[in-house]
Amino acid sequence: MTGANTLTSGSTSSGTVTGGRIILGRVGTGQQLADILTKPLGQKRLVQLMVKIGVEEIKQVCCSGHGKNGTLSALQQSVRPDLITEVLQTGDDLGEVTETVDYNVQASTIAAEKHSSHQAARWPIDEQRQQLQECEWWYDGQQEQRSPHNHAHTPVKPTCNKLCLIALNGTIIMSLNLVDPLARDSSRGWEGNNIPSTSALKSSNLLSHSNVEAVEVEVEVYAKGARVLDGSFMTQELNFSVHTSESSLSSEPLAAVSASIADPYVLLKMLDGTIRLLIGDHSTCTVSINAPAIFPSSSERISSCTLYLDRGPEPWLRKTHTDAWISTGIGEATDANDNSSHDQSDIYCLICYESGKLEIFEVPSFKCVFSVENFVSGPAIMFDAFSHISTKDSGIGGLNAIKVSVEKEEASNIKIVELAMHRWSGQFSRPFLFGLLNDGTLLCYHAYCYESSESNPQCPHNAADSRLRNLRFRRVSIDLSPRDDISSLVRPRITVFNNVGGYEGLFLCGPRPAWVFVCRQRFRVHPQVCDGSILAFTVLHNVNCCRGLIYVTSQGFLKICQLPSAYNYDNYWPVQKVALHGTPHQVTYYAEQSLYPLIVSVPVIRPLNQVLSSMADQELGLHIENDFTSGDDLQKVYTFDEFEVRIMELEKPSGRWESRFTIPMQSFENALTVRMVTLQNTSTKETETLMAIGTAYVQGEDVAARGRVLLFSFSKSENSQNLVTEVYSKESKGAVSAVASLQGHLLIASGPKITLNKWTGSELTAVAFYDAPLHVVSLNIVKNFVLFGDIHKSIYFLSWKEQGSQLSLLAKDFGSLDCFATEFLIDGSTLSLVVSDSNKNVQIFYYAPKMVESWKGQKLLPRAEFHVGAHVSKFLRLQMLPTQGIASEKTNRFALVFGTLDGGIGCIAPVDELTFRRLQSLQRKLVDAVPHACGLNPRSFRHFNSNGKAHRPGPDNIIDFELLSHYEMLSLEEQLEIAQQIGTTRSQIRSNFSDFLLGTSFL
Repeated sequence: MTGANTLTSGSTSSGTVTGGRIILGRVGTGQQLADILTKPLGQKRLVQLMVKIGVEEIKQVCCSGHGKNGTLSALQQSVRPDLITEVLQTGDDLGEVTETVDYNVQASTIAAEKHSSHQAARWPIDEQRQQLQECEWWYDGQQEQRSPHNHAHTPVKPTCNKLCLIALNGTIIMSLNLVDPLARDSSRGWEGNNIPSTSALKSSNLLSHSNVEAVEVEVEVYAKGARVLDGSFMTQELNFSVHTSESSLSSEPLAAVSASIADPYVLLKMLDGTIRLLIGDHSTCTVSINAPAIFPSSSERISSCTLYLDRGPEPWLRKTHTDAWISTGIGEATDANDNSSHDQSDIYCLICYESGKLEIFEVPSFKCVFSVENFVSGPAIMFDAFSHISTKDSGIGGLNAIKVSVEKEEASNIKIVELAMHRWSGQFSRPFLFGLLNDGTLLCYHAYCYESSESNPQCPHNAADSRLRNLRFRRVSIDLSPRDDISSLVRPRITVFNNVGGYEGLFLCGPRPAWVFVCRQRFRVHPQVCDGSILAFTVLHNVNCCRGLIYVTSQGFLKICQLPSAYNYDNYWPVQKVALHGTPHQVTYYAEQSLYPLIVSVPVIRPLNQVLSSMADQELGLHIENDFTSGDDLQKVYTFDEFEVRIMELEKPSGRWESRFTIPMQSFENALTVRMVTLQNTSTKETETLMAIGTAYVQGEDVAARGRVLLFSFSKSENSQNLVTEVYSKESKGAVSAVASLQGHLLIASGPKITLNKWTGSELTAVAFYDAPLHVVSLNIVKNFVLFGDIHKSIYFLSWKEQGSQLSLLAKDFGSLDCFATEFLIDGSTLSLVVSDSNKNVQIFYYAPKMVESWKGQKLLPRAEFHVGAHVSKFLRLQMLPTQGIASEKTNRFALVFGTLDGGIGCIAPVDELTFRRLQSLQRKLVDAVPHACGLNPRSFRHFNSNGKAHRPGPDNIIDFELLSHYEMLSLEEQLEIAQQIGTTRSQIRSNFSDFLLGTSFL
């Protein structure tokens, strides 16, 4: 029986399991499988650490692992950078903030937007080749072999020493003074001194401030022109209207709206939908402007554009030409050594038109080498449309590019507003392509090589050789919540970084900022919600902030931060693991002193004679046969677990965990439960917070079961040698499997008996009891209601009446169910009862005494049921966050976060009736519209698993969000068609998704 309460059973899992799954149901029937650990989970507790800027910072502490691999895992759903210093920008009309450096060091950039009504853009700054080699050595050096997430110490070179504050009425460049790197007061290194700047900056908005290595100068781009700066002196100024050709003159003046830099080129997107190219000349240290001849004749307006620098010993895109594999070989092209002495580089221009067409051009010739007709639709596979490769020959079925229907007004308004393409470090890395839609959707594609088995005779030989015919893009799922609509003229929100805290990836600015880490060529998406909306972001690296970052919040704070080194971001959630060298079983949280009591068992090996002697000392009364104790049997060893309760504490400055105190258990005594309880002292009428521990002695089936109830108080003095003091101890005739506090009383589950006790300050006195059928495995309290689960007889719903001192049965489930965990689910005034069983199911019941089916209130009625696919070991009730949807009107709405024994974390959340009907119709459509793995049916998988026993199916009140998540991976045409078939719109569905994700973003 005690095994049912051991919450970390099973072997240790070595790999990760897919996360990001949500199941949502009506009136508290939902589940969110949010993320996965790499080890089995034990019981978990959600702990609140602090409150800052009106946002509750919450961590989730879990028991995971077994034996020597046991750990205490602290998880958080979002990234919380460590703050070094912050400055409040109080200037009027502050438009942007950026960081820049001298031309001979690595540069980075940051932008901010104080008022969304003003036009502003962020500028990417080119990285010098010498500095890029340093980044590659940081990642993939042959001597060091460091991974992108290696936090090993490396020499820090001061690479950033200027900070640009760009307001709507001008720009201020500030120097970052370098002080003693060994100084403990890091804030001394951020003293800003104004550097003289050109007075012309006050007359127009600045779009970009970047370094052009080929010219060894700085280039500033504003709406009407560009300037070339040598230090604080302007050496050249270009006016876009003067350099415009006569054929392209129009009534309105020519103005730039965005800029993209790939040394020595600067690509400008103009207000009229055309582009211009600034070219740096090393011989004259000047910049010239060029209007590509292919674009003025085109009637299509450009919605977004960017430059891509393909650099390395052998640029990756070269091998996607028709004859690349024949001339160099795919193995040589792919496995090139990153440490080759000579790097080569190719520059490409990516352009997306308002019609949704995507084209890739070589720079500076602007010869088209790749084109896709309908990139905005988000097809699963993209290939060169010029090749005219049929889907049958290429093996891509049903993936033809289809024009967006003009009949659908919503589709015609969707367009790409930002493009980005980057190849991160790694010997086998491939480029990623990102496209941000104006509705907030982020399209992500991963490039790969594909060699067609048949040549295409329709294409001229020389024309085919010049194109990237072997280039393919595969769409990659990225776990981002639906974002707000984006204006087409707003500045870029995607910032690519190569080394922030040892990680690489990109950062998304906006109302819902998010980190996208690239680890082993896969994405790890982590939101950052601690500061609200982030307007600007850039990388900072110098002696005072090694591999750090700068960002600006919507409140006007400029913050210099670093990523916490204690967390590993190569997981579905950022996780910090603390080695325990034992098996953790259960953890709780003491909020007053921020302590974490947890039960840990450590296997020990002892000779058999010592074991028998210890059993005799406890007067167990065992009769040992003489032939068993004679001879060499006493010299044999015996392995058993020693239990203890450790009091752990998190040191806030360093982020390290340490053990403050240890409470050892007696020999053969297993600690089954630990919980912080609030009891009312009947003698002093005061409320006391105590730590309650329930134990059981494991002595075999020939000895009657017994256990103990232990109460400990915490010392309020920080200098006290004894952190905890035992105030009460009492033996019980059964194993104490669960404890809870009920209106100032202590509720104890000892085997098949539940007793309610009052606390006098030194003794526990029983005031009420209830007899369970077999063995109680869980206790849950809401007001005066009690929910407990039996090991084989399902759940029982009790009520405590203090007037008569009675624990009375309200209703129960008459079915047979092996309970694992139970909890209450609250949705406004509706109370539901949730239980998980040994068949990996979760059932939700409710109490309705006025209904005929309830047998005059004796029977709990089923509200929903579904198959999770894993053993749920613990539920935790947490209040949902407010959203802008209809459901936000309910303030007393809770969700259940749960952990599974195979390392999963999920959430059950309530849904309002209208949203449930809409998404249920969508779910039924997606069953047939989405190809499933191995052809398996997701609806059948979520059916209740009775393991061959007779079972009456419950109501169909479940929405499988794992299935609904496939909706965003469909093409735009398919999304609009399915939405139309169920009588709703795509924007309404995305709004529902967003409300669910925001409402359950607890961590």
